[in-house]
Amino acid sequence: MALQTNDGLGALTQLRAFLAQEGFPPNTKLPPEREFRNILGVSRGDLRKALAVLEGEGEVWRHVGKGTFIGTKPAEDMFSFSTISEQTSPAEVIRTRIIIEPVIAREAAIQATADNIREMRGCLKGSREARSWRQYESWDNKLHSAIAAATRNTLLVSMCGTMNTVRRAVVWGQLRPNKVKPPANHHSFAEHEAIVDAIEQRDMQQAADRMRCHLVSVQQAILEIQKNAE
Repeated sequence: MALQTNDGLGALTQLRAFLAQEGFPPNTKLPPEREFRNILGVSRGDLRKALAVLEGEGEVWRHVGKGTFIGTKPAEDMFSFSTISEQTSPAEVIRTRIIIEPVIAREAAIQATADNIREMRGCLKGSREARSWRQYESWDNKLHSAIAAATRNTLLVSMCGTMNTVRRAVVWGQLRPNKVKPPANHHSFAEHEAIVDAIEQRDMQQAADRMRCHLVSVQQAILEIQKNAE
C-alpha cells in the first residue's frame, strides 16, 4: 500500500508515517531499497540516513545482504553492543557524548533543512508533553537522532545510532529521579530549545556550545542521582 505523503515532509518524517500507517509486526522485512524509494518518493541517500536514525532508535534493524527488518536486533546480532554495554558505564557514555555531540550539532547548523527543524520541534513538543520518564527518554532519543540526521552525514548518523543503542542499555531507566515524569522546569527542556534555536539560526558555534552545556548539565544530574543513591 502506497504512503499518502505531503511533499513538504522530509524522508525521516515520511518513513515514520509509513511505518505507523502500515503497522508491521516485529521482524517484518521491509521492501527492497528501490521499491521503498518509490513508495516514499525520496532519494537513496536520504532513505539510508532515515533508516540509520530509526536503527539507532531501535525501531528497525538491518542485516547485511538480507535487508531491513522491523524492531530491535535479535540477541545474536547484538553481541558487540551487549559487550560494550557490559564494559562501559553511564559516566563513560555521557563523556563520549560530550566529545562527539557538539560536533554533530555544529554540522547540523550547517546542513539542517526546514524539514529537519520541524522534526526537532516536534520532538521538543513531545518531550514536554511526556507523561512518564520512559516517554520523555524516547523523545529525548528521537531529538538527538534528528539532530544527527540533520548533518546529512551517514557516518555521523551511524555513530549517533551506536551511541544511542549503548545509552539505552546502560543508562535508560537506571538513573531517573524519584518522580513519575520530568517536572515542568526540567533543565533539559530549555537546553534543548536553545540547541534547536541555534541550529535553526545556523549559528554553528552556539549550536556546539549549547549542546556541550546541555550534556555537561546531564552529566552533573547523573552524578547527583548516583550520589543520592549511595
